[in-house]
Amino acid sequence: MPYVLVSTVFTYVCILLAVAFFTLLERKGLSYIQIRKGPNKVGFAGIPQPLADAFKLLTKETAKPSMANYLPYFAAPIFSFFLALLLWQLYPSAYSLGYFKWGILFFLCISGLNVYGTLLAGWSSNSKYALLGSLRAIAQTISYEVSMALVLLFPLFLVGSFNFIEIQESQKNIWLAFLMIPVSLIWLVTCVAETNRAPFDFAEGESELVSGFNIEYGSAGFALIFLAEYANILVMSLFSSVLFFGGNSMFFFESDFMFMVKVLFFAFAFIWVRGSYPRFRYDLLMALTWKGFLPAALSLLLMVVVLSYSFYF
Repeated sequence: MPYVLVSTVFTYVCILLAVAFFTLLERKGLSYIQIRKGPNKVGFAGIPQPLADAFKLLTKETAKPSMANYLPYFAAPIFSFFLALLLWQLYPSAYSLGYFKWGILFFLCISGLNVYGTLLAGWSSNSKYALLGSLRAIAQTISYEVSMALVLLFPLFLVGSFNFIEIQESQKNIWLAFLMIPVSLIWLVTCVAETNRAPFDFAEGESELVSGFNIEYGSAGFALIFLAEYANILVMSLFSSVLFFGGNSMFFFESDFMFMVKVLFFAFAFIWVRGSYPRFRYDLLMALTWKGFLPAALSLLLMVVVLSYSFYF
């Protein structure tokens, strides 16, 4: 039991540090995409900038809107942050102390609960801008969860397991992305939409919603929402690597370093997309999943099921 506690605490501290310096990578990456300098004043080359930002947020006065519902208002950021950390229990490593036999099912359950944190934050703020932002984010997240669940069925049918470690080990010879290129592309776009990132960041349309559902949050509450969003980006990059791109396997050998490089590449892809594309139209976003991804995923899934059963018999 003490080993589990120490391992869990150490993992969460590493996640928080990874999120902090991922924000620095994003600011540096966007700045060079826009041909300018990023943070470069604090410390050596601006490296301690995330720590300075965290210290500033946590020492600011906590905002208490007079008309807010205080219990859900303060509980929503904590709930979102807790769910983001729970997903990291699925980290597929041989050194993990916990073993999730039904890992993908657990992932779908936790990701389905994420909308409640956004809903609570927007509704309890008692602001029309926050409520509109939360409603748009919920509609977007629930819509893309449908296509995400269908895409997750592909590795389940091909591997025959709900466990992330077994799915990762099944790709030692060939990655699933090479077998299902359209499905892997649908998954990557769905990951961007699920995390409410540009060009699908309709929960935080500054020109329309004045920062969206988190408009009434500051100091520690805003920091927790911020940490939850970026922890979800990193964990979705991790799952993208495991499910479709072999995890720690690379050219018939296994390497934890290559696993880290893959996760970092997919995490940087979120930044790259943000710096490259303008915001999508909301009706086109919803049409993309209901009229594009859903029929395509169902058709491809039917084809995979028919081929697998014909091969079996």
